[in-house]
Amino acid sequence: MPTLISIMSDYDMLSDDDQEKFRRIVLGRVVKSATLNDAAAELRFKDGLVCPKCGCVHVVRNGHDRKGSQRYRCIDCGSTFSATSNSVVSGTHKDYDTWAKFIDCMMDGLSVRKTAKRCKIHRNTAFPWRHKILDALREMEDGVVLDGIVEADETFFRVSYKGNHNHGAGSFSMPRPAHKRGHGVHKRGLSKEQVCVPCAVNRNKKSIAIVAKLGVLSKKAIHAVYDGKIDKEAVMVTDGLRPYSLYCHETGNEIVTIKGGRAKKGIYHIQHVNSYHSRLDEFLDGFHGVSTKYLNNYLVWNNVCNYCKGDDVRKGDMVLSHILTCPLSIRCRKVVDRPAIPALVA
Repeated sequence: MPTLISIMSDYDMLSDDDQEKFRRIVLGRVVKSATLNDAAAELRFKDGLVCPKCGCVHVVRNGHDRKGSQRYRCIDCGSTFSATSNSVVSGTHKDYDTWAKFIDCMMDGLSVRKTAKRCKIHRNTAFPWRHKILDALREMEDGVVLDGIVEADETFFRVSYKGNHNHGAGSFSMPRPAHKRGHGVHKRGLSKEQVCVPCAVNRNKKSIAIVAKLGVLSKKAIHAVYDGKIDKEAVMVTDGLRPYSLYCHETGNEIVTIKGGRAKKGIYHIQHVNSYHSRLDEFLDGFHGVSTKYLNNYLVWNNVCNYCKGDDVRKGDMVLSHILTCPLSIRCRKVVDRPAIPALVA
């Protein structure tokens, strides 16, 4: 079966009419419009005009910009905007097809350089685009709540300061000597050379995973990750680590403990979350090392690729629809301005 990338390799050789048919019939795109501004307008204003800055509906048309795109003005706050204002694609100079193709490359897990070549953009553009999209997906994941039987366990990744720290994040200084490629942690067992990532998966394949802290897991870290994301009626299944018991005691959730050496207890087991860890490791291995500062974004990317329902085309459509409507505007040069270790608790 051909992949999206093998199909897209022939896309540029099609005529304009055939490309339009390809978008509408083969890919089944989420909009009928061919321009980025029209696509955003069709999705963002499908229920009526609304100001992306204040959320008010007292909006009137306000002429066109030099590219011919419709402008609007909010009567309440006085701001002017277009359909793409305050969105991931705000200020972009690329068209709708380039963004759609870029997301298809992400769904296929291509590297930054391969994606840049496929989309005919510079690699220094492809990298911030990737993380602007993933930042928007993290906003969407904030609304995920796990119910039913929830399997919870933590995994660990060694701290990585991978990346060029001489540009953008000029205030950063390495807290330790640089490690050689492939070098593991220097201390045995769990230490602050590793970040702890609590993960949870339910039987409907909803999942969450967030960098919590350095070193061993704590009750405070579990609260920071799970509060508001675990339904009060959910049954948590864990491996018996004490912080999970303390968490469930405080939240009132029922807990089932699968102690070492046992595969399951009736209908309860932690095989789904163990499988989640395996898929996550396999996914991250494809990038040959991920900087800790961007690890949360890659965790969301893994969730979309492996745990969202539908094939890659439907997932790509969902991502494209979300970035056109999500009220999140990040300049490319600001992508690197984030903590080297995005821990929720100390």
